[in-house]
Amino acid sequence: MIALHELLVARRGEPRTVVCADGANTTDFDTFRAHALGIAARLRRLPGRRFALWSDDPYVFACALFGLLLAGKVPVIPANPTPGYLAELSDAYDAVLDGSDLAAWCADAVQFPPYESDDVIDAKASLTLFTSGSSGTPKAVHKTLAQFDAEVQTLEAQWGALLGDATVLASVPPHHIYGLLFRVLWPLAAGRPFDRATCADPAHLQVRSAQCAATVVVSTPAQLSRWPDLAGFATLCPLPRAFFSSGGPLSFDAANRYALTFGAAPLEIYGSTETGGIAWRRQDEVDAWTPMPGIEVRAGTAAEGGALEVRSPHLGHDDWQRTEDKATFDEHERFRLQGRLDRVVKLDGKRVSLGEIESRLLLHPCVAEVRTVLLAGGSRERVGALVVLSEAGHETLRRDGRVAFLKALRRHLAAWFDAVVLPRHWRVCRALPVDARGKVPAEAVARAFAAREEGFELLAEWDEAEGPAFELRVPHTLVHFAGHFPDMPILPGVVQVDWALRLANEWVPGARILASVEQLKFMAPVPPGALLKLTLTQNAARRRVSFSWRLGERDCASGVIVYREPA
Repeated sequence: MIALHELLVARRGEPRTVVCADGANTTDFDTFRAHALGIAARLRRLPGRRFALWSDDPYVFACALFGLLLAGKVPVIPANPTPGYLAELSDAYDAVLDGSDLAAWCADAVQFPPYESDDVIDAKASLTLFTSGSSGTPKAVHKTLAQFDAEVQTLEAQWGALLGDATVLASVPPHHIYGLLFRVLWPLAAGRPFDRATCADPAHLQVRSAQCAATVVVSTPAQLSRWPDLAGFATLCPLPRAFFSSGGPLSFDAANRYALTFGAAPLEIYGSTETGGIAWRRQDEVDAWTPMPGIEVRAGTAAEGGALEVRSPHLGHDDWQRTEDKATFDEHERFRLQGRLDRVVKLDGKRVSLGEIESRLLLHPCVAEVRTVLLAGGSRERVGALVVLSEAGHETLRRDGRVAFLKALRRHLAAWFDAVVLPRHWRVCRALPVDARGKVPAEAVARAFAAREEGFELLAEWDEAEGPAFELRVPHTLVHFAGHFPDMPILPGVVQVDWALRLANEWVPGARILASVEQLKFMAPVPPGALLKLTLTQNAARRRVSFSWRLGERDCASGVIVYREPA
């Protein structure tokens, strides 16, 4: 291991140590060093001290990061590069380093400068990252290079022997602390190559993995949960030495699928931007969290809500730091999380933690993942729950129907909560909405409870034997009822076909490249306020998706979507 502040002056044991792999091409450490030094030379001539750094290319990002640090500048790492977000952070930086400009700077640095002692970076050099905070607004978190160095040392002590010389494949960007540590800083310090591509699905991962002798995969719960349902998931070769997951809890169902397929569940990392890594778990072994080496944890007092407290070399001080997670400990000094303490809302005069509602729902065997949100509407605020089902949940929903299923979830919660604070609005989805960092934004959860742009309200989606099923509500205010017909409004048949086509395209990408609609039948009218069920069945070989609409026990419409091959 090489200390991060000495990275540009330390000679590697192997003169051609690979830093980055890009298919058949590799970039060695001397080239990386030359690029970082070249960027530092340019930056020394630029005014300003704080530079917002963004590049989707993890190699260019790494070169620029160490170039900034060597030049005595402060890297400011935003969560995304959108103009609105950067404008919101405008007081936090003096200039922006664009990824395309940085790539051109790297291309200009062709000479390998001699090793100089002046290339040591200040170990206390500052970096600024951003987290959404409890309010959803960006919150600056200032850390030092020494804190990151302490963390990569911890990671190597815990898992270095397991990873060995594996190439790091990742589906997460380097702009979040998890991606920054696991995809960039840890590999650089350990002399372990990282792959240049960002792998969004198993097919891409399969291609990149096949070009490596050994691999480890860095991803998020949302991505890992989705991958088992995609082609190529079980055929990764070589088998990854480990899957890492962070950004939230991985469902037990997903963890178990990895254990059955690869022999071990993913290694889940618990921590935050402020605290760094705190603990880890593998759910096929135990569902409790084990502190990382050198990390001390304890539960705060009851008056403080039992908040987890941590003392760690990853912090910028030696004191105990309170988190906003409630925790309980077992006899082995491991802990289980009981929800967030900073998501406390008041409903009809009663206080309730949204995090605790989520934790209690996750105890139900039918629930794999859940997010709650406070929804405004009418004369009072209510809680909405967005639920992803476990395999048992899919079976129960198919057998009992949505209404009975949700009543069972409410009865489950009633063992802990007063009726007035229970979720009044429910949505059942196939996966939680995530952003580029693998986070589940509160605003995206809230959007799940609003009418979609097509006009309907999607109440639930689940799997049946022949394919996916959807339940949706047809609003009374739907624009398509206007004039169709004045005295007895009826949902037009063309709208039913359009909705089926749009939902089919979400299940079978490319289904909207329409060739024809065949065997189209309309059997019963659909009035305002109707609760409709849509079932889809695919014949992939013939590029056909059959659809059927039902209103209660009545068939409303059916047909076959025939789609073309993508151009």
